[in-house]
Amino acid sequence: MTEGWAGDALLAGIVLLGSSVQWLTGMGFALVAVPALVLLLGPVDGVVLANCAAGAISVVGLAGGWRRVRPAAMVPLCLAAACTVPAGAWVTRRLPEPDLLLVMGALVTVAVLLVMRGARVAALRGTKGAVAAGAVGGFMNSAAGVGGPPISLYALNAGWTVREFVPNAQFYGVVVNAFSVAANGVPRLAGAQWTAVACAMAAGALVGRSLAQRIPEKRARLLVLTLALTGGVTAVGKGLWGL
Repeated sequence: MTEGWAGDALLAGIVLLGSSVQWLTGMGFALVAVPALVLLLGPVDGVVLANCAAGAISVVGLAGGWRRVRPAAMVPLCLAAACTVPAGAWVTRRLPEPDLLLVMGALVTVAVLLVMRGARVAALRGTKGAVAAGAVGGFMNSAAGVGGPPISLYALNAGWTVREFVPNAQFYGVVVNAFSVAANGVPRLAGAQWTAVACAMAAGALVGRSLAQRIPEKRARLLVLTLALTGGVTAVGKGLWGL
C-alpha cells in the first residue's frame, strides 16, 4: 500500500476523478477509478474501497430519483447479484495479485468494449435478461469492483432512456455495493487516507455537477469509457509484467 502524503494525494486524485465522472454521467466511478486504485492499494483494498465509495455516491444520487426506480427489473437484478457476489469475493481473496490484475483488467476492458459497441444481446431482454445481467454484475462488482457494464448493456437492450437508466443504476449500485462490502469487508486505510477519500468525494460531486451543465452527455460518456479502457489495459499490462 502506498503511504505518505504523496500517496494520499494520489489516492484523493483518483477518487476525485471517479466521483466527478459519476456525478457527470450517472455512472463510471468504478470504471475510471478501480484500475488505478488496484495499482495504488493492491487488488483487495482497491476493490473494496471502490465498493464503499460507489455505494455512498449511489445513496446520495438516489435520494432525488428513487420514484423512477423500476422494481420489476431491479428485483431480479439485485437477487441475482446477491447470489454471485460471494463467488466474486472468493476470487478476490484467493487469486495471486498478478492473476487478479489480469482478471480485473480483462473484465473492465471487455465490458467497456461491449458498451462502446452498443452490443445487442437477445439474452439480456426481459426477466431472464435481468437475472443474467445481475448475476454477471454481482460477480464483477465483488471481484473487480466494476458491476456497471452488465447493467448498462441490459438497459441498452431494454431500450431505456438516460433518464430511466440513472436512478435504476443508482439503486442497483446501492444494493450490489452493500452486498460486496458485506462479503469483502472494508479497506485497510489509515485515518488520513479516509479523510482524503471523503474530501475528494465531496469535491468530485461539486466538480461533476458543474461540468454536467457544460459538457454534452455523449462526449462525457465517451470520455468515461476511454479512461476506463485505458485503465483496464494498464491493469492487464501490470498483471502480465508481474507474471
